Amino acid sequence: MAATCLVSIFAAQLLLALALVVQLARLGLGQASWPRLPPDGAIVAFSVWTLLSAAFSSDPLDSHDSAKKLVLFVLLYLAVAAMQEAAGRERAMDAALLGGLVLASGSVLQYHLLGFDTIGNRPHSFLGHYMTASGLCMGVLIVAAARLAFARDLALPTRRDAGQALLVLLALAVLAALQAADLFALEAERLFVAGLAAAAFALAFRAAALTTGARSLLASLALVASAWALLVSRTRNAWIGAVLGLGVIALLRAPKLLWLLAGVIAAVAIIRPRPVMDRLTLDQSSVDRYYMWQAGFDMIRDKPVFGQGPGRILEAYPAYRWPEAPNALTPHMHNNVVQIAAERGVIGLAWWIWLVAVLLADAWRELRRSRDWGAAAALALLVSVLGAGMFEYNFGDSEVLMFVLVVAALPYALRPRERVPA
Repeated sequence: MAATCLVSIFAAQLLLALALVVQLARLGLGQASWPRLPPDGAIVAFSVWTLLSAAFSSDPLDSHDSAKKLVLFVLLYLAVAAMQEAAGRERAMDAALLGGLVLASGSVLQYHLLGFDTIGNRPHSFLGHYMTASGLCMGVLIVAAARLAFARDLALPTRRDAGQALLVLLALAVLAALQAADLFALEAERLFVAGLAAAAFALAFRAAALTTGARSLLASLALVASAWALLVSRTRNAWIGAVLGLGVIALLRAPKLLWLLAGVIAAVAIIRPRPVMDRLTLDQSSVDRYYMWQAGFDMIRDKPVFGQGPGRILEAYPAYRWPEAPNALTPHMHNNVVQIAAERGVIGLAWWIWLVAVLLADAWRELRRSRDWGAAAALALLVSVLGAGMFEYNFGDSEVLMFVLVVAALPYALRPRERVPA
């Protein structure tokens, strides 16, 4: 699931259901216990209020259908249970970075070879929308950077490690060629996703973990490919989130690294790549965001307790739209805070803020205790997603949420066993 949530929502949710079945079987056999975590209360409160908001919406059936995404929170508990041991944590992150490498490389190939190089036709790799792809590339960039920055040991890859990485990239090149020729494009993509899932299964069951050199190579390739994909994505919210997340990693590891981050930003400003320069302007989408936020504030004032209901923004927006707004419709408010308050009321927003605050605080505490790269990755990723979420409703993106929950589980999996009671 950690590998496929970056390339296929269908495969990821199928594997999530399988993981839940396995865990329930282990619980029934007495081989496992369901972990109790500090964010339990916040998750329950947010979920219950979401269902209440759905019940009081203008279309309760549609809102309850939209609220089914709450099921994804089970992933936090499954991830903690699966990553209690160090080998489990590393394998899960290996799989996530492998999926991230595939996602980012797919975006790069689309941009340079398949004509996804304009503002109206941005690369989306294996996913259905460029915003989802750029949000996940941002997340993979942060996790890979944290792994490299906080690694206790780095090593050069062996020839076999390099050969396996080259095999993945060659398979992607073949897929891109088939898509360019429009020859079995859909079948080839599905076969590739199945192959990625099979590789992740093999990674989970292999007797020996990846070598230190292989892990260093995987994180380095994922870092470079994600940065490249992010640059050509033309997605400004993901750029902001990436800078914030990398800034957190620099501050945590060595504040002098902020000069390196500033140097990279300065180099981009000097080189002036076209995908970046095209987006450094106040365009129609920027203006539209301002007016949709004003409409969102009006929605909150109109229904402050339960909100419009989950999934009801698209239908409610025309009644609240400001005349100056460029677009007549919007599926969401392009801001996590405004969206959640408009959908679920200010109390629902309070529960969401509680959840985020607990996740951030626990990641910080675990980082101070263990100085493990997983806690640093969780903290930096949460800051990154929150920063990007000021201009995009990324909390409502299932693929992004699944990836965030897997990484956010790392601080809890790192805790000594007695601190995670049954």
